[in-house]
Amino acid sequence: MAGFLFALTCPACGHNFKETLERLQGDPSVVCPGCGGEIEVKLQDEHGLEMTTKFGPTQVTQGARGAVSVSVEVYHQGLNKHRLIRGPDAEVVKAKVFRQAAEWNELWAKKAAAKRQMTMTERKKEEAADRTSEAQRTLQALRDVLPSSLSESKAVDWEALKDETPFPKPVPKAPNRPLRPEQDPIPEAPSRTSPQYQPQLGILDKLIKSRRAEKENWKAAILESDTREWEAKRDRTIADHTAKLEAYNRDLADMESAHTRAVEQWETERGAFLSKQREQHEAMDAFRARWEGKEPAAIRDYCEMVLANSEYPDCLPKEFGLDFNHDSGVLVVNYKLPAPSDIPTLSEVKYVQSSDSFSEKNLPEVNAAKLYDDLIYQIALRTSNELLEADEAGALTSVVFNGFVTAVDKGTGNEVTACIISMQASREALRAINLAKVDPRACFRQLKGVGSSKLHSITPIAPIINLRREDARFIPSYEVAERLNEGFNLAAMDWEDFEHLIREIFEKEFTSSGGEVRVTQASRDGGVDAVAFDPDPIRGGKIVIQAKRYAYTVGVSAVRDLYGTLMNEGATKGILVTTSDYGPDAYEFANGKPISLLNGANLLHLLEKHGTKAHINLVEARSAGLSRSVNTP
Repeated sequence: MAGFLFALTCPACGHNFKETLERLQGDPSVVCPGCGGEIEVKLQDEHGLEMTTKFGPTQVTQGARGAVSVSVEVYHQGLNKHRLIRGPDAEVVKAKVFRQAAEWNELWAKKAAAKRQMTMTERKKEEAADRTSEAQRTLQALRDVLPSSLSESKAVDWEALKDETPFPKPVPKAPNRPLRPEQDPIPEAPSRTSPQYQPQLGILDKLIKSRRAEKENWKAAILESDTREWEAKRDRTIADHTAKLEAYNRDLADMESAHTRAVEQWETERGAFLSKQREQHEAMDAFRARWEGKEPAAIRDYCEMVLANSEYPDCLPKEFGLDFNHDSGVLVVNYKLPAPSDIPTLSEVKYVQSSDSFSEKNLPEVNAAKLYDDLIYQIALRTSNELLEADEAGALTSVVFNGFVTAVDKGTGNEVTACIISMQASREALRAINLAKVDPRACFRQLKGVGSSKLHSITPIAPIINLRREDARFIPSYEVAERLNEGFNLAAMDWEDFEHLIREIFEKEFTSSGGEVRVTQASRDGGVDAVAFDPDPIRGGKIVIQAKRYAYTVGVSAVRDLYGTLMNEGATKGILVTTSDYGPDAYEFANGKPISLLNGANLLHLLEKHGTKAHINLVEARSAGLSRSVNTP
């Protein structure tokens, strides 16, 4: 850890420089040589990277039966930790991501704080001890893959799948009403009886009427003038208050109207939010009802959720393919296992002070081989037990576990994928076993599992049960492509020949990977025209194919029919092939679903890829009087 640096940036003058941990000697207070100000200290590695948890982009995938899977990659360079967090609900995955980040960041902060208090040698010794402890914990986690899974129920919590997130926006608050404007006080009106309007009469004024009348008229004129002035002031006060009151009422109405609109908008958004939640709840309830009704597609999706929720050590992959036989109740699991080279074998780390280096000690080869074999047996037992324990619907009678490994063949140097372990476990057989105390290998043999005595040798074996390929609808096929040429119009060919052509061309497409394509009996129900079996243990499976020799645009109904067929057949993918093209609604419906739409141009390209040339003339097909759905007998 000698490469740790403090990246220093002065907030005052912007001066940048670095100090090594040895130079700081555990004291993070640094003074800027440029301006003497205090500098912000950030712990970085030798590449200048801050040691915080990083997140990858959120990946949303949809399974063959419409089940949504959300995944986020989380990693911490300083701790050398990596984890892929998965789940069916985005909010739950987000919470797990943040919880994991908080744990790693807290762990890193503690390590960094501890290292700053040590000398370089002490820190390296501590690091060696930490790495040893981590290695021992990792090895122990691999040894405990089976027993660590036995304490908790693996059944899916249906209520936990429902999004119960409260609407995040609070209801808009009512506006604070401004004070109502008060009218300015209006003084008392001038009164004739007021002393100021009474004339002062002397003896002469009383004796001479003209003098008296003059003084009385003068006071009356003053009263009249003051009264007019008072009336004008009164009218202005009243008018000003009336204007203020009208403005107040307008502002108040605008505020109340704005608040009403805000509340209505909030109620609309909340209603849409709750409606979406109800739809999600209804989808979960419908899924549960299909599962309780033991629909094959729902059983398979449920089992995928059970395995996806199973927590394994970070070094182990979690990839698998499922095939459920409704008639027999047998679930086949094709599980991707780690290669022997993928399993960590580090057991101890020591710091050698004389050479300033770390010495790593790994498990002896024989112990590493035993660890690998024991781990594979545990994975097989754990997977079977989790699926059967979680099967509260009682749909499964037994689980067949086929473990596939991709590794380098030491004899040829080539990468190969082989099934190295296969086991069938019934519900009754596993219930009779105390998995907490068994020896995994002995238990595997007790269940009559098939595998080499040395699993680490990657010796291929034949699975007990693999993908189902028997179907009474299959009929003998015949070759069509050799009869075609550039002048042949596919849109006008015989409907049955067209179906066999599609079978023939897809068989060529799948042959390179060991696949198989079978054509089915003709039917008028828009069912399966051909079935392909892709042998890939993880991404392959059963693929249904429909051939539509159409002279007009294919509508969304044909794509909906294919999707329904795909669900009923328990297939992993559906392919619709036509000589024409598809409408926008058809492409929109297929988006995000395990459906491929191949139009006439795609078909011609596929034919040419495998050495066959032809053409498509829809106008000629229409003029010949062919119907819209011309591939029906």
